[in-house]
Amino acid sequence: MKYYREQLNAFPSNYLNNLWGEVQASPYFAVNNLNRDFVGTKGFSVVFQRSGLTQVEQRFPFFKPYLDFALQPLCNAFYLNPLLLKEGSRVDPHIDRSLRSYCKTIEPPQEVSVLYVKVPPDMEGGELVLRSHKRQVGQIKPQMNTLLYFQGNLTHSVNAVKTPGSRLSLVCEQYNLCEVQLEDIPVFTVESRAAQSTKKK
Repeated sequence: MKYYREQLNAFPSNYLNNLWGEVQASPYFAVNNLNRDFVGTKGFSVVFQRSGLTQVEQRFPFFKPYLDFALQPLCNAFYLNPLLLKEGSRVDPHIDRSLRSYCKTIEPPQEVSVLYVKVPPDMEGGELVLRSHKRQVGQIKPQMNTLLYFQGNLTHSVNAVKTPGSRLSLVCEQYNLCEVQLEDIPVFTVESRAAQSTKKK
């Protein structure tokens, strides 16, 4: 893969509408539990191994079509989060290593997949900027129903959103871990500022 690839019109439009409604209605949906790079954003996170996929789909059936389509066969651990940005929100430059809170030796994910669920019409700002060793290798303007994959070792950021409305994406960091690392990762857990996590080892 050359840095990133895009798939347009990835899902039926009624699925995106359902996803938008279900995420907003989730009791876990709150001010983001992610780090300080995520400014003015909302969401929650689902951590799971491939062996916990059934549990994820039972708890969050509305994620199933996305997971069926987007998960890469060689990956065995995942960090999934719906991410909502509004006017003034931004994401500062970082490299994803969200599973590092469970296992310190983890390298960046093999790949990150992003589905743009909702994008305001005529949105200004909100572009995803990708960099490799400080060199910009992509600037992607979000388009609703586009599924984007990018290399997990890229530094990335989201420019500040300058117009009203909500920009919702569904992001999944996809890891290929060795057996020793996998032992430290929950089979299934939810991270949220709105509710107690549901860790199951």
